[in-house]
Amino acid sequence: METILVAQFFAAFYGFLAIVLGAFGAHALKKKFTSDQMASFETGVKYQMYHAIVLLVLSFNLGFNTLHEQLIINCFVFGTLLFSFSIYGLCITGASGKKWRFLGPITPLGGLLLAVGWLLLLYHFIEDFL
Repeated sequence: METILVAQFFAAFYGFLAIVLGAFGAHALKKKFTSDQMASFETGVKYQMYHAIVLLVLSFNLGFNTLHEQLIINCFVFGTLLFSFSIYGLCITGASGKKWRFLGPITPLGGLLLAVGWLLLLYHFIEDFL
């Protein structure tokens, strides 16, 4: 039950923030960002929204009675946080001229967690056939 609520909370929270940050990026940051920064920021928003939708769908379809299912949700929640929000930080601080370089290695770590989440989900779907 707790994992269902975590999945639903982060689905709604990430979905909301994706809309807000997407609009903020398209309007307020467009003049401050280079085209590369804008593309990176948009990638963060897209991945955030994709995984908000995935979390919502999974929250209504998984039983959350196994550690495996909880790991899937955790990978998507933390992967999205690390991936998208490190991109936002890199873009915003880069545009101000004081880029937080320590965020650079965090982005691929978040991407790795997202990839692991998808692999765990794939395994969840095929485990009955193995």
